[in-house]
Amino acid sequence: MADTTAMIANMSPRRIEGTFVFATSEDPDLREAAIATMRETEGMSLILPLSAARAAGLDASAPLAWIALDVHSALDGVGLTAAVADTLAGGGIACNIVAGHHHDHIFVPERDAERAVELLRIRAAEEAPDA
Repeated sequence: MADTTAMIANMSPRRIEGTFVFATSEDPDLREAAIATMRETEGMSLILPLSAARAAGLDASAPLAWIALDVHSALDGVGLTAAVADTLAGGGIACNIVAGHHHDHIFVPERDAERAVELLRIRAAEEAPDA
């Protein structure tokens, strides 16, 4: 789905169980534990379950909640990321957005997870054709 309004209207944000952190490590065991990785010039960035980061002695001081948007977003679609970031910024919520092949995934401070899901659901309802 590449239509911006349709992508926003059809997103169905839901929190994925668990708590996560971003970290950097070349440890192959941690790469296996990661839910996502990105090779950067500074090293391998990992999104790890909090428990794996703590067990490895990594900084776990910024716990994050994972929110899946559950809309099949097109990789060439324009505007969904901006709409999500704008909505959350309007609520004073920091976010990190990771695009998967099928869906976009949002990481927000754990303390803000419930409010973030609520704000995104409101935004989706506002974009719905019958709104």
